[in-house]
Amino acid sequence: MGASTSRGRAAPAPAAKREPEEPLDLSQLPPELLAVVLSYVPPRWLLRSGRRVCRGWRALVDGQALWLLILTRDQSAAGRALLALARSCPPTVPAALGRFCERRPLGRNLIRNPCGQEGLQKWMVENGGDGWVVEENKTMVPDAPAQTCFVTSFSWCGKKQILDLEEEGLWPELLDSGKIDIRVSDWWGARHDCGCQYLLVVQLIDANQAALDNFTAAPEPIQQWNNNACFQVTHVFSNIKKGVRFVSFEHRGQDTQFWAGHYGARVTNSSVTVLVHLP
Repeated sequence: MGASTSRGRAAPAPAAKREPEEPLDLSQLPPELLAVVLSYVPPRWLLRSGRRVCRGWRALVDGQALWLLILTRDQSAAGRALLALARSCPPTVPAALGRFCERRPLGRNLIRNPCGQEGLQKWMVENGGDGWVVEENKTMVPDAPAQTCFVTSFSWCGKKQILDLEEEGLWPELLDSGKIDIRVSDWWGARHDCGCQYLLVVQLIDANQAALDNFTAAPEPIQQWNNNACFQVTHVFSNIKKGVRFVSFEHRGQDTQFWAGHYGARVTNSSVTVLVHLP
């Protein structure tokens, strides 16, 4: 037999060892470039943890340049108007712009639990008759977060929320600029077999709890046999006086038949929204 030959593959050359890369030290970046990088980090993390990294980061978070850079990304008409306001009415409190960017108070409903999704939580409640309950809507309410409502009884039932505008993220200089509007809205109605009465009172309040402006709606009662009538009440506060720091939102209702149980006014989808006044 002839001699056999080996056709084994050559062993691969050992891989060259890579030198360990040095971690990127963001603190070595110029402040202008560091602000650009941090502007893509969630505001909540910057405010809670980022400002603790070092003095340079804390200076950026407590300053305005970083947050103005974030605001420039909103190119809508409202976004451009807000940016102009932030530059012309800058906050004097450190990190106020950061709190604004974190909480995003403009354009969102500041009322908590507007449709009773959480029962009566978040509301200061006054129970008359058999008190408040939460039920399914008799008539669909457009754009509501839930199709449920608060229902009153045979004596006046009331509930209220007081909104702290600074706690929501709006800084004093912005509130006093005369360039914002406060829009309030509420839906109320009746069940077909029982009439009802309804009252809405909204007040703009200063730091000393004095009312600077108010709006009251006391429409005509809905009569019995009403095909589950449902109405919206709206109002816009413009040219807001300096000093407004709180909004008090209170509505009340009862039935007109004085029936035991819950046959009174049905209220839902309450809202208080702060908007930039567009030129």
